[in-house]
Amino acid sequence: MDLGRLRGNAAAIQASLGGAGMLAVIKSDAYGHGLETVAASLGRAGVSRFAVAYVAEAAAVRVAAPAAELVLVLGAACPAEVPRMLRERLTPVVVSAEHGRALSAAAVAAGGRLGVHVKLDTGMGRLGFVCPAETAQAAEVCRLPGLEVRGVCTHFAMVEPEKKPAAARGQAEKFRQALPLIEAAAGRRLFRHMSSSRAALLLPECDQDAVRMGISLYGYGAAEQDKRFATVPVLQWKSRVMQVKTVPAGFAVGYYASYKTPAPTDLATISCGYTDGYQRHLGNKGQVLVGGKRRPVVGRVSMNWISADLGPDSGVKAGDEVVLIGEQGGERIWADELAKHCGTIAYEILTGISRQIERRYVGG
Repeated sequence: MDLGRLRGNAAAIQASLGGAGMLAVIKSDAYGHGLETVAASLGRAGVSRFAVAYVAEAAAVRVAAPAAELVLVLGAACPAEVPRMLRERLTPVVVSAEHGRALSAAAVAAGGRLGVHVKLDTGMGRLGFVCPAETAQAAEVCRLPGLEVRGVCTHFAMVEPEKKPAAARGQAEKFRQALPLIEAAAGRRLFRHMSSSRAALLLPECDQDAVRMGISLYGYGAAEQDKRFATVPVLQWKSRVMQVKTVPAGFAVGYYASYKTPAPTDLATISCGYTDGYQRHLGNKGQVLVGGKRRPVVGRVSMNWISADLGPDSGVKAGDEVVLIGEQGGERIWADELAKHCGTIAYEILTGISRQIERRYVGG
């Protein structure tokens, strides 16, 4: 993984945001890139706000980036974790009246005052106070002992204006309408955030005080140079050829012989399989880079190995580098290409790369 590219992405995003800040989303092991290393690298580059899904992740961020101004827990943190959140300066979101009361009681019992953000459900249908029906309940959180409401947030379900033009703007309007009541209860203006990567590209008017940047930080969903900002992928996934064999036409490859060679060719067996996160859907669909050329993945993806048809007289040898995601010899294969073959999204490909795969970092 190229940490220089990561910091370059962060800088490009921040420069485009104007007065809004960036809240770096590094949940799920920084989308498969390595939470501690990503947090430390971004922290050294001046990023001071981070968001994760769970308290354990937040605690790891606090160690990796101790000077961080905000480490936000986006999930519904358990009241039993309040002492740890107080001790390590972690900020949970409050998602319901019941959740708020439970966090309040735990904070009072611990003898502390816990900083929190209030989460509003303006149309996503997941966590948060339903707006406008529960806006008054959200405001009541500001009056609970042991809690200090510092921020308020929501999350878009859809931002592409060509699909449902009114959807995102309707959510934004619900958010804006809820603010006066909640901020009046808090007695001050709160730190506001509603947009993630896609919304930042398409709805700059919704930036608020910060934008939660996730997938774009890692180089996906923002490749077009004519948009508000452009980023480049930072992760490459590589393996090695284990064996090369020369086989005749009609040679069966893999379980249930789903591929037979149409002509004499070289076959490579590669150290990678679905246990590593290389999805089974890629069998007879995906490609890898070997010797600077695209080579089709043939046969079914096995638990530990895949096969590639190299063509005749390939010159490839055991030990040669294989690029599963990344660049080689002027060719490139990125996670969104694999995702298309699998009928999914780049997020799933990246977060699905097994934690047992060694991560190496350059550009420290």
